[in-house]
Amino acid sequence: MTTTFPDVTISTDRLVLRPFEEDDVTALAEMMNDEQVTAWTSCPHPYTRADAHAWATRDSHAERGEGRGIAFAVTEFLTQRLVGIVHLQNTNWRTRVTEVGYVTAPWARGEGYASESVLAVAQWLFRAQRFERLELRTAADNTASQQVAQKIGCISEGVLRNAWIVRTQTPDGSWSDTRTDLIVWSLVPEDLEDTDEFSDGSSGSFSDGYDGYGFGRRADAHGYAVSTDWH
Repeated sequence: MTTTFPDVTISTDRLVLRPFEEDDVTALAEMMNDEQVTAWTSCPHPYTRADAHAWATRDSHAERGEGRGIAFAVTEFLTQRLVGIVHLQNTNWRTRVTEVGYVTAPWARGEGYASESVLAVAQWLFRAQRFERLELRTAADNTASQQVAQKIGCISEGVLRNAWIVRTQTPDGSWSDTRTDLIVWSLVPEDLEDTDEFSDGSSGSFSDGYDGYGFGRRADAHGYAVSTDWH
């Protein structure tokens, strides 16, 4: 039984989803230091260039190599700028279930990139990889991320009470931890049976063979588990 995802790129009319590479380090560090990313994820704060370098060159590739998931750098097709991250993780190969998280760069919010990229990954996951369930968890107050879940057709299944920690900024500029509920969402293959196009009308494709990346030790916790996108 296959226990790792293939090296793959996924393309839509506007986006290319590909493995991370060293050239992404500067843009990744900038994106992950945004206040909204700090608030909704458990990523290191401050997110240093060393953190970004480890993720782009080693840890994100270890996700795939060790069978735990796969991390995509989401880029604009025309400009090749880093738009964000889509990250499949906590993968169970026996049940064919995995969890998706996503982050969108501040400059790219409001363009529908999160829903477009996550839907493209979901279609690839169900159609090419024969998975049976995709889970998504959003913090209770992260309404924009919940809107993305709704836009791509996710079904809200319930609430995990007191299950996550978010950060809130204090008047002096420091950050403190606050517990929050998580809303659990899911997609299953039949939810996308009638979906032949992405939410913005663009078509999608994918191809194997995006190789040339090494695999390192087990990835550090970068906190992409709780989806983060703002409009």
